[in-house]
Amino acid sequence: MNTRHDAFPVMVLLFASIFWGLSWLPLKILHQSGFDGSLIVFFAYALLSLAFIPFLLQQKKYLVSHLRPWLLIALLGGGANLAFNTALIYGEVIRVMVLFYLLPLWGVLGGKFILKEHVDAKGWLAAGLAIFGAFLIVGGMTIFENPPGWVDGVALLSGFLFAMNNLAFRAHQDIPMVPKLSALFIGTMILSGVLALVTDAPLPNLIHQSDWALLVFYGLVWLLIANYGSQWGVTHMPASRSSVIIIMELVVAVISAVLLTNESLDITESIGGFLILCAALLEALRSQSHIAAAPH
Repeated sequence: MNTRHDAFPVMVLLFASIFWGLSWLPLKILHQSGFDGSLIVFFAYALLSLAFIPFLLQQKKYLVSHLRPWLLIALLGGGANLAFNTALIYGEVIRVMVLFYLLPLWGVLGGKFILKEHVDAKGWLAAGLAIFGAFLIVGGMTIFENPPGWVDGVALLSGFLFAMNNLAFRAHQDIPMVPKLSALFIGTMILSGVLALVTDAPLPNLIHQSDWALLVFYGLVWLLIANYGSQWGVTHMPASRSSVIIIMELVVAVISAVLLTNESLDITESIGGFLILCAALLEALRSQSHIAAAPH
């Protein structure tokens, strides 16, 4: 066994997960510099889409013959990316990331009722922990006095769409990486563009060149490393191992938000976050789990 060869995918996926965990930082900076949230997402993914179109055209025969699953991934993955980025831009990083990681719940329910998979006791335990953890995160019993805000809903939606997109990946595992990534990028670009038009998002004004440079760097470098690295990594190692490594994204996001901002969780929210983390680990370690990681 080549240990060095086996370690390389782990390092790639770990590196990509760190980029995902820190993705809130350029998003916050760009928003504070004057970019509307939907336009940040639109510009960043438009750059990625343009970069991938030449490669997609090389596989146009495949695209034509697999148009329906491609469009499904574009819709689900694009919606997940848009919701995830929007929640990070406007919400508290730790709260958004923890709510996003209700993936065990959506994964178990989707696998059971959509893919008709068998769910064992660990799966149902993971789902239960995720539900109770989310209940604590959004306020516990005080939820009846102070309903969660819209950002909480968008964060939950992002996790749900991400899990549904993973199910689409599992149902169409023959989709190569280039069409898969291009579907995610183009879908995100179109949906964020529609949102910007519907909400009449103000065009950026008096933006410094350094901020435009950061946006280009975020779109063409940061997101490309995160997306391609995560996709390449999970295709070169067992799903159970990759699922555990991807949880590093949540750890990095929480630690960085605590160190770089004034964010924190109270005791109830902390317990909820711990339960969701346990649920994610349980789901990742399920022997029959075959959850592929999709880009955000």
